[in-house]
Amino acid sequence: MKGNCLKIIPLGGLGEIGKNITVLRFKDDILVIDGGLMFPDDDMLGIDLVIPDITYLVENKDKIRGIVLTHGHEDHIGAMPYILQRINAPVYGTKLTLGLLDAKLKESSFVDHVETHCVAVGDVIKLGVFKVEFIRVSHSIPDAVALGISTPVGIVVHTGDFKFDQTPVNNQGTDYHKFAELGKEGVLVLMSDSTNAERPGFTLSERVVAETFDQTFRNASERIIIASFASNIHRIQLAISTAAKYRRKVAVAGRSMVNVVNIAKDLGYLDIPPDTLIELDEVPLLPKNRVVILTTGSQGEPMSALTRMAMCDHKRIEIVPGDTVVISASPIPGNEKMVHRTIDHLFRQGAEVIYEPFSGIHASGHGSQEELKLMLNLVKPKFFIPVHGEYRHLIKHAQLAQDVGIPSRNIFVVENGRVLEFTREHGTVGGRVISGRVLVDGFGVGDVGNIVLRDRKQLSQDGLVIIVMTMNQENGEMIAGPDIISRGFVYVRESEELIEEAKERVRSILTECEYQQITEWAAIKSIVRETVGKYLFEKTGRRPMILPIIMEV
Repeated sequence: MKGNCLKIIPLGGLGEIGKNITVLRFKDDILVIDGGLMFPDDDMLGIDLVIPDITYLVENKDKIRGIVLTHGHEDHIGAMPYILQRINAPVYGTKLTLGLLDAKLKESSFVDHVETHCVAVGDVIKLGVFKVEFIRVSHSIPDAVALGISTPVGIVVHTGDFKFDQTPVNNQGTDYHKFAELGKEGVLVLMSDSTNAERPGFTLSERVVAETFDQTFRNASERIIIASFASNIHRIQLAISTAAKYRRKVAVAGRSMVNVVNIAKDLGYLDIPPDTLIELDEVPLLPKNRVVILTTGSQGEPMSALTRMAMCDHKRIEIVPGDTVVISASPIPGNEKMVHRTIDHLFRQGAEVIYEPFSGIHASGHGSQEELKLMLNLVKPKFFIPVHGEYRHLIKHAQLAQDVGIPSRNIFVVENGRVLEFTREHGTVGGRVISGRVLVDGFGVGDVGNIVLRDRKQLSQDGLVIIVMTMNQENGEMIAGPDIISRGFVYVRESEELIEEAKERVRSILTECEYQQITEWAAIKSIVRETVGKYLFEKTGRRPMILPIIMEV
């Protein structure tokens, strides 16, 4: 089976939200699907982004025939600048997806040249032994596609992110017919989006949001501020169209929102009536009932435009009583606390905030349980791999697959890095490849690991104590000190007795070391760290990071 089998290797996106990247390999041909990032957890102090570990791809980069992108969201293209820095492979995507990728590559300055190929729905491309067909799906961003991949052992369908919206705002719904066609032809493996596998029923149509927007605009007597994902171009179009209907001007706040609006407008994905867009500086010059502000910050990000407005920290926009703030997005798991904090501050400023998930102000771009079952029934795969979701989502999706008749032995709920092997008749879980997360901190990629994160956590919880001693290099006698500096542990002036006792302990240690003829600086530092640490814990119940420093003279 080893030689003539298709290998499917998820390097990200399983057991997590984001960081989506999947590898298909047959002999010496590799096809890569997506290259996304995820945002850091609360305990990843100081980390900006999390990207997938692509060691496996780097080791096999001469076999990569192409990278195919399903759509332009960060969790599917956000890691591409880092991936393309290490891998020179052609990239295929639809027009808007490549437009958003191009902006990311220019912003990152990591990559000088990338070979990109623009494709359209219905196109078929050949990459090594793989033939890839692009299939239209509904999502919260235009130009999203699923992939029908012909391989030597059978057809693989990768849905990307999708939902079955019966009344999409752009009248371009998911291509039921194509999925049914593939199902009739015979699909070996289906990989399907699991994000909403816990939600019963069907996902709301974007048209429902349009009706809610219309009602909100009709009822608002003064300024309207709408926060959404910058990449949710359908929602941006909806806001602009509704603003134009009610003769309001639209200003855009937040760097990512400005970038996406400009890209989508230039590529023809936003229809903006003449004289509708204005600059932020023009907002104070207009009556409040003639203004709409589109902004980032729907996830309560500390540096986002909406959060700065809520905290009275925005340079040009100030929340005032009478403002209507619409948060048109659901919190990503883990962001709930930040979103609620932002909402609280908006209410404190006197704004009316519309944010409830049942208010109809947001519709997910992912299919719920009935849509996931419909996809399974249309495609009728022999084998099924739930992807794109935390582990509980994968399990729920696997249960849905069993409900529609797929045998449990043909369903694979796996973790990142596992190698799945398929022939025309059989599917098995093979070995592992290197996978995991790479942390991005500023310009550093991968230079912050678990040890650094552990140190940052300790510093944030218990602080730092620095013990400085000046010692004679020849005989080991202490010439000056010890001096103790505390940061984030105690305020020295208010804890003089504690600090003086700690200094006395250090002097005793040095005397004992001299008596026992311990002269190695590393050994002395270790004894100082251990003894002082034990004393401080006994007195305070805290374990600050202790850094002994010896100055040699």
